[in-house]
Amino acid sequence: MGKNANLVEVVFKGERRAVYRNRAELDINKGDFVVVEAERGKEMGEVSLAGGLVRLKRGKGEAKNVIRIALPEDLKLYEDLKAKADEAFKTCHNKITEHKLDMKLVDAEVQFDSSKMTFFFTASQRIDFRELVKDLAALYRTRIELRQIGVRDEAKRIGGCGICGKKQCCSAFLEEFEQITTQMAKDQMLSLNPTKISGNCGRLLCCLRYEQDRYCEVSAHFPAMGSSVVIEGKTGLVNYINIFKELGQVRFEDGTFEWFPVETFKTGKRIEVVEHAEKTE
Repeated sequence: MGKNANLVEVVFKGERRAVYRNRAELDINKGDFVVVEAERGKEMGEVSLAGGLVRLKRGKGEAKNVIRIALPEDLKLYEDLKAKADEAFKTCHNKITEHKLDMKLVDAEVQFDSSKMTFFFTASQRIDFRELVKDLAALYRTRIELRQIGVRDEAKRIGGCGICGKKQCCSAFLEEFEQITTQMAKDQMLSLNPTKISGNCGRLLCCLRYEQDRYCEVSAHFPAMGSSVVIEGKTGLVNYINIFKELGQVRFEDGTFEWFPVETFKTGKRIEVVEHAEKTE
């Protein structure tokens, strides 16, 4: 049995994911609901990965344990708690209006053992919600946590489809958000139209990072776009670079276009770069 055979990944409400150890060697499969250890108490979620596909991430500490595969009564309680969370969301929203707080409520969760209720919100600034917490604690008689999140986390919790037509990456599999920059879109020769390179969160698409290393690797073998080059005695400008086919298109002085493989542009080949045009920022 492999070293990761007793690991399972569990997804909770809001697409929150965590890895747990199946120390009891239960027969757990993808799609099963399981009860697991929480920081305080218990939680319940759906198994999204099981066995050798699961990896423990370094720096995450020791994984907590799976307690059991969900029983029928667990599933019934799980549905009841989701209904309770929906009701709590409405109540909290009304309380926010009552206290005139400048915050947007995004979601609400009730921990499986009802030991905690968590309310997620976004806000443009720091919010003094102490009176709100007091009202909610008095009403629900449990530990209340209000957690401020960013717009990317909001999109992940709400879910939806990206412009590609598939489920948002953040909701489907991303565990952490990495920095995305406009330079990545420039490197990939994409239109800088915000509606084309932004996700539902309004931030730059997470998928801009996926192929960035490959674009940089291949582009390094080509002159800059707009550079003047001489190939076999003919002068032209680098007009376009096809990263996937590793071809560069040159527009010659006589108005003709021709494609050349990346080897043509590498040092010592048939090309002499006359000058480099500055990249447009």
